[in-house]
Amino acid sequence: MENNQNTPNFLMVRPASFGVGDSATQISILKEFDVVVDVLRKHGLNVLVVDDTQSSPKTKAIFASHWISTHANGHVILYPLLDKERRLERRKEILSQLEKEFVVKQYHHLEQYEANNRFLEGTGSIVFDRTNNVAYGCTSPQTDATLLAKLCEEIEYQPASFRATDMDEQAIYHTDMMMMVADAFAVVCMEAVQDGADELLLKQFLRTTNKQIINISREQMYAFAGNMLEVSAKDGRKFTLMSDTAKNSLSVRQLEQIQSFNPIMACAIPNIEKHLGGGIRSMLVELFLKRR
Repeated sequence: MENNQNTPNFLMVRPASFGVGDSATQISILKEFDVVVDVLRKHGLNVLVVDDTQSSPKTKAIFASHWISTHANGHVILYPLLDKERRLERRKEILSQLEKEFVVKQYHHLEQYEANNRFLEGTGSIVFDRTNNVAYGCTSPQTDATLLAKLCEEIEYQPASFRATDMDEQAIYHTDMMMMVADAFAVVCMEAVQDGADELLLKQFLRTTNKQIINISREQMYAFAGNMLEVSAKDGRKFTLMSDTAKNSLSVRQLEQIQSFNPIMACAIPNIEKHLGGGIRSMLVELFLKRR
C-alpha cells in the first residue's frame, strides 16, 4: 500500500514541436505551460521541467502522464500508447533526467503490448487510489481492461473497470476525463456510466474507501471538470488543481463541496485545452519516488 494519495513533486514536459496551430497559438500554449509551472512553484510544489525535442512533431508531448507513472516503492511504469506517433514521447533522456534526481528501483515495461494492439495510457487511462490500492479504469480502445487487471496483479492493486460513454454514446477514451480521486473525495461523471451494474460497482468502491462523491454532468466533463488533481505542497498544504474552464463550469454547490476539503488552485489553459485536446491533470506526472 502506498502511504500518500498526493505528492509535492512533479515532472512536466515543455512542448517544442507542436504540429498544430499557427505561431501565435504556439506562443500562447508555451505561455500557458510556463504559467502553470510558475503557479505550482509559488504554491510550494516542486516541478522538474524537461524540454521536448524539436525533431518529429509530438503534438501531445505536453501530456506525459499518458506514458509514465511513478510509485512510492521506487517503481516506474511505462505504458503502451495507441497512437504510433505518440510513442516518440517516451524518450530515454527524460528517464535519465528522472534518475538523476530520484531513486528508480524498477521499471515495469508495458510497451511490448503495442505489438498486440493492447493499450493502457498511463494515468489518463488509470485513476489510482494510492492509499487503498484501487485502480479505476473506464474501458476503451486506449484502456484495455485485461491489461489493467494484469498490471494490478503485478503491483498489488485491485482493478475497478467499468464502461463510460460520452454524449454520442462512444466510449470515453481516458478515465481522467470523467473522474478524479482525492484523499477524502472523488469527482465523478456518473451520468456517463450508463450500465447499472457498473454504476453500482463504481459507487461501492468509492464508498467503501470513504470517498465523498461529487457528481458532475457530461457537459461539465467536456469542460474538463473531471480532469482535476489533488496536490500537496512541501509544507503539507493540499490544493485541488483544475483549469479555469473546469472551475467556471462548476456550480456554487460543487465549488463549495470541493473547497470544504481543499482550496482550489486554478490555471487558465484555454489554448492547451482547445488545440492539444487535454486538460491540466494530464500535464502532470506525479513523482512519488524518493529524492537522491
